[in-house]
Amino acid sequence: MLESSMEKAFINGDNTGMTATDTQKNTVYVVAQRMNKRCTMEEYAIALAQHFVKQYPLVSKCKVYVEQKPWVRLQQNGTPHNHGYSVSGTETRTAYVTCDKAGKLDVTAGVLGLQVLKTTEAGYVGFIRDQYTALPEVKDRILATSITSTWRYATLPSDYNAAYATAKQAVLDAFFGPAQGGVYSPSVQYTLWEAGKLMLQRVPQAESVFFNAPNIHFLPCTPIGSAFKDDVYIATSEPHGNIECTITRGSAPPHVPMSKL
Repeated sequence: MLESSMEKAFINGDNTGMTATDTQKNTVYVVAQRMNKRCTMEEYAIALAQHFVKQYPLVSKCKVYVEQKPWVRLQQNGTPHNHGYSVSGTETRTAYVTCDKAGKLDVTAGVLGLQVLKTTEAGYVGFIRDQYTALPEVKDRILATSITSTWRYATLPSDYNAAYATAKQAVLDAFFGPAQGGVYSPSVQYTLWEAGKLMLQRVPQAESVFFNAPNIHFLPCTPIGSAFKDDVYIATSEPHGNIECTITRGSAPPHVPMSKL
């Protein structure tokens, strides 16, 4: 937020000397690109605040508030992944159990809000293009989502903690691939299919796997007066796709996800 001598804009409708909010928005990306090395959020906020008070004569103070999402580099079998990240520790483990008078148990386990991102090895091409399509085809993009998954057990595991850890790791392995090189994703849909197959393979007690995975967009940004250099992206909450699927073992019936009960 800028503090400036702009009383005249309120009293007289005179905008002379005002720093427009559009200018402020664009400057956020320009200053980000000008940082000559990886910096902390505090260093970036300082650079941004100093820019505004130095650049615009009527600005007496600039107040900058920054939040940092805790993306951390993924470790695959103890090796740092070369393009994979997750918001570690923010996901929620879930369980849904029913028991009837006859003592029949149904157990469904799951994970809620497993946030994952990879900076390359993803694309999206071949979709219908018509007069309503603005999305360009790309063979290299950031792929990010917040995965919610549930899986129903046909037989009960002897160790629920181990079964959960194995199921979660299957999702991460399908999404990221090996630490060196990763695995290519042509779409979220394909990656969910691969994750479901891998989970059923590794967790033999599971018979049905459900996924919900919204697109989390990071759009390439071209700062004013510069060019996109694979360095500045805009995190946006604009309307996005929400992909769901259920993968079952053989002829097992698909289970109803807890969100739809």
